Amino acid sequence: MRVRHIAAGFAAALTAVLTVAVPAGAEAPALRVCTTGDYPPYSVSDGRGGFRGVDIDLARGLADAVRRPIEFVPTTWASLKTDFQPLNCDIAAGGISDSPARRAFSDFSIAYGTDGKAPITRAADAAAYATIEQINRPEVRVIVNRGGTNEEFARKNFPDARLTLWPDNVTLFDEIAQGRADVFVTDSVEGRYRVRTHPDLTVLHPERPFDSFGKVFLLRKNDPLLAAEVNAWLAAQGATGGVDRLFADWIGPGATA
Repeated sequence: MRVRHIAAGFAAALTAVLTVAVPAGAEAPALRVCTTGDYPPYSVSDGRGGFRGVDIDLARGLADAVRRPIEFVPTTWASLKTDFQPLNCDIAAGGISDSPARRAFSDFSIAYGTDGKAPITRAADAAAYATIEQINRPEVRVIVNRGGTNEEFARKNFPDARLTLWPDNVTLFDEIAQGRADVFVTDSVEGRYRVRTHPDLTVLHPERPFDSFGKVFLLRKNDPLLAAEVNAWLAAQGATGGVDRLFADWIGPGATA
C-alpha cells in the first residue's frame, strides 16, 4: 500500500512539474548528463560514446519520466568542477559523493544511497592493508585516481605513504595486480564490482568502510524545477526498490552486469 501511495504521489508531482516545464506543443530540450564513465557500477563507458551503470539507468529513467531526450557528456573527476557549467550539464551522475567542495559549483539532489571508502589490494596481501594505520606507512605504495574524493581521502589519511596519482580509474587496478602498487582506497561498492573482474584482487571489509557518505546527483545551480524533478524521481526509485534492484544487477549474488 505504501509503495502505491509513493508511486501515485510521484506521478502527480511530475505531472504538475511537466505542465510548467514543457508547454503543450513545445519540444523538450535534452537532459544533459555529465558523467566520467570510469566508475562501475555507477557509470561505465563503452568506449564508443555510450554509457551504462546504476546512475546511467537512473538518469535514463528520469529523462523518460520528464519526457526529455537524454544526452551524456563525458567529463573526468579532475575536470568535473571546470566542466560542469561550461558544458551546460543539467546534472552530473556516476557515483558522485556529497562533498563541500562540490557544493561550491553545483546544487545536490537528495542522496539515493550511501557508501564508504574501503581498501583494494592483492588477495595474497589482504592482512597487510586492512586499516588506515597499516596503509599510512612510508613503505606502502598507495595509488589513487586523480581529482575526486579518493584523492582527498588518500591525502588526508595517508600522508606518510608513497602516493601515486593515476590518470584514470580503469588501468589503475592493473598496477596493483602487477605489483607496481600496493593498495587503492575507493568506494566499497566499486570495490565489490572490481574484484569480480580482477579475481586476483580483494576488497577489504566493504561492509565496514572507513567512513560513510551519501551518493548524489549534481544539479545545475538555482534551478528549483530541475531539483524537484530529480528528487521526486530518486525518492520514488528508492522507495519502490528500483535503486536496490539496479545495484543487485551489478554487485548482488547473481550479478549479471
